[in-house]
Amino acid sequence: MVKFFILMIPFVGTFLGASMVFFMKSQISLKLEKLLMGFAAGVMIAASVWSLLIPSIEMAEGLELVSWIPAAVGFLAGVFFLLLLDSFVPHLHLKNDKPEGMKAKLKKTTMMVFAVTLHNIPEGMSVGVAFAGSTMNGTGITLAGALTLALGIAIQNFPEGAIISMPLCSEGVSKKRAFLYGVLSGVVEPIGGFLTILVASMISPILPYLLAFAAGAMIYVVVEELIPESQSGQHSNVGTVGAAAGFVLMMVLDVALG
Repeated sequence: MVKFFILMIPFVGTFLGASMVFFMKSQISLKLEKLLMGFAAGVMIAASVWSLLIPSIEMAEGLELVSWIPAAVGFLAGVFFLLLLDSFVPHLHLKNDKPEGMKAKLKKTTMMVFAVTLHNIPEGMSVGVAFAGSTMNGTGITLAGALTLALGIAIQNFPEGAIISMPLCSEGVSKKRAFLYGVLSGVVEPIGGFLTILVASMISPILPYLLAFAAGAMIYVVVEELIPESQSGQHSNVGTVGAAAGFVLMMVLDVALG
């Protein structure tokens, strides 16, 4: 029951964010969009460091491994994994008319949803691997730490849910359908988290690598999409402020509660 609750927390953030399409204007303001993009980036960077990479290094030391090897190998593997998905899955980023990935005859709205879904995969994995670590002895990860990470991801999923649903309305999609697309983009999080828990629990020695893998995958999303979109064009300083706020909030949550 606890496992289900923790895995569903990030999805609830996406659900609530997507529901904002019923209460906000059909077009989200540029400043607010930049702020939310930057905020999401800041949360993911802090979560990658405090909730994933540092525990990976500490756990490797406890297993009498060279402390930096699992973190480095797992991190690069996570980056490469998202690079592969980015290269093969057809998707379309916001404010971009040129699709990425393999060529496919899909609707523009479908490819926009796929773009957001790509970032939700590492977020679900990170919560799953943190929960798996909290159930094992000697990992240094507590249940409170896993819960804090899930809460942090949920907080940044709230603006992400709004960011995907609102532009869909401007593309002519009805509010109900835009809400549904936003919610569906977050379904991969609990699924990815559950699969990660299964893998980690069966092969516990690879947990330090999985922690770093999730961190690498999240940093890929930050560098590839969130930061460029928050810094392009006007009001880039708003995106920077958002990133700082998100980073500090996640850091405080992890240190104070984790």
